[in-house]
Amino acid sequence: MYDFVVVGVGPAGARFARRAAQQGYDVIAFEQGDLGTPLACSGHVSLDVWEFVPDEHHDALFQNDIRGARFHLGGADSSAHPFYKSTPISNAIDRVHLDEVLAEAARDAGADVREHHTVTDVTEHRDRVTVTARGPDDSIDVTAKMVAGSDGPRSRVRDALSLPEPDEFLHGALAFDPDPDHQDFVDVHLTVPGFFAWRIPRGDAGVEYGLAAAPGEDVAGRFDDLVADYGVDVEHRCSGLIPIGPPDTVTSHRGFLLGDAAGQTKPFTGGGIRYGMTAADAAARELDPDRPGTLAGYERAWRDALEREITLGHLVRAGYSMPTPIQSAGLRLFSGEIAVDMDKPTSLFSLDQARALLR
Repeated sequence: MYDFVVVGVGPAGARFARRAAQQGYDVIAFEQGDLGTPLACSGHVSLDVWEFVPDEHHDALFQNDIRGARFHLGGADSSAHPFYKSTPISNAIDRVHLDEVLAEAARDAGADVREHHTVTDVTEHRDRVTVTARGPDDSIDVTAKMVAGSDGPRSRVRDALSLPEPDEFLHGALAFDPDPDHQDFVDVHLTVPGFFAWRIPRGDAGVEYGLAAAPGEDVAGRFDDLVADYGVDVEHRCSGLIPIGPPDTVTSHRGFLLGDAAGQTKPFTGGGIRYGMTAADAAARELDPDRPGTLAGYERAWRDALEREITLGHLVRAGYSMPTPIQSAGLRLFSGEIAVDMDKPTSLFSLDQARALLR
């Protein structure tokens, strides 16, 4: 009998497995393939992410400092509205290696992390959960006191526990130009209905191009137009779903969701690495596997930490669909030096940001 079985070892699942194991709980975690693959997430992260990563791995993960963003209402050659700081505001990192590092940290803490194990069945009972996973050689059955579903937008655990889906799913696409680029600005194009396209310089690792749009949009065609506009050849194309908007509940009697499975993402960028790991810390802090009632504490804790940021993030995203003249006026008004945290829309209304705006 394990205390926790974790399904999905991305950043949120790995973080929870590590923190729960550090508290002395017996944890087993399953990842269906190789850690970090297939890649379906940008490697552009806030500096806060380093708080969750063992210090010795910084240099291996780091690719480039980002100091600001240029916002465009047109294509590659359109005029830009720069938003920036005098010091780095974010980093480009090796996104695949991040998953490997976080999973290894979970192993070091005592969690049993198993790659190439696909979960095929999850059943919730009054006093336990049972999970079947198909490994390289055979299937195994695991019994645990609680199950954590951190298995992505199309979560098998979420379906098995009859939990609701996130409010919305966007379709994202990205690819890479291998030519090195050490610029310290990303480019953001508000040319995609309801969302945006991006260009992220990654130092010696090249450049990441991507976009996201609602289902039904021609994402592949729009992406081809983006890279053609920049005149580049890209490789390693990836695509995936981006959940936006957490459902009313992410907990059942003996199960809970983390990360993309729970819709714990930023509505204005689709990123969920820091939000998912923040929720994982809340789960590890609140949950007692012998007391199912503590799941209510997790539900409150992660919403207390993230709900306000998510609500304001929806308001920021609404600006992407404003008429072009309003967008242009807003970008002109707010462009320049900023005091904003890319993970915290509440920082838009901070005293530091008000001072920056006045300057």
